[in-house]
Amino acid sequence: MSEPHKPRRPSYREPGALEALGQPSDPIAQLHAAHETAAALLHTGRAATDPAVTARLVALADDIGLGTLADLWASRPARSLPGVLWRLYLLREWVTTDPHGAAREYAAGIRFTEPNHAVAGVEPPGPDEVRRVADEILHGVFDGDFAVALERAAAFCRVVSSGRADVTEGARAVIQAGRLQVMADDLTAGARLWRAGELE
Repeated sequence: MSEPHKPRRPSYREPGALEALGQPSDPIAQLHAAHETAAALLHTGRAATDPAVTARLVALADDIGLGTLADLWASRPARSLPGVLWRLYLLREWVTTDPHGAAREYAAGIRFTEPNHAVAGVEPPGPDEVRRVADEILHGVFDGDFAVALERAAAFCRVVSSGRADVTEGARAVIQAGRLQVMADDLTAGARLWRAGELE
């Protein structure tokens, strides 16, 4: 009869070894970096008076890559400042990459959620219009009412979610539509937190 397997004590790794494995050695520093970069970006954008600065911030993911923003913000809670900014840039990236698909799903969702269509403001629901609205939402983050921008993005997500569930078959489409609804709820909650001065 063989001896029972003894649990192995976790080995200690130096921070340098963890970094070599691609594992963050300082999660607290990463947390602070996420919130500080989000706050700095928002402050810079809202303090700017030059439209060119706002345009560059709207197109930030085009310049530095969505992956860079994901590394900074994607792991933060959805109802935090880096969390909502990540979702806004992710939404813009999708619409920019697939404007025809976004427009098709948006158009299909209007009849299910007319009030959200009115808030989102995509008229008529074509590829150019969905791209324009995605840019306008991020413009609103930096030179408008941030809470309204979040509510507009949430409304857009709700319309697209309803349309996706209607025009796309399969379990995957249902799951994706559900994720869009969750994103909409998180953005709406972010707007409430911003108004209360609690979005950090």
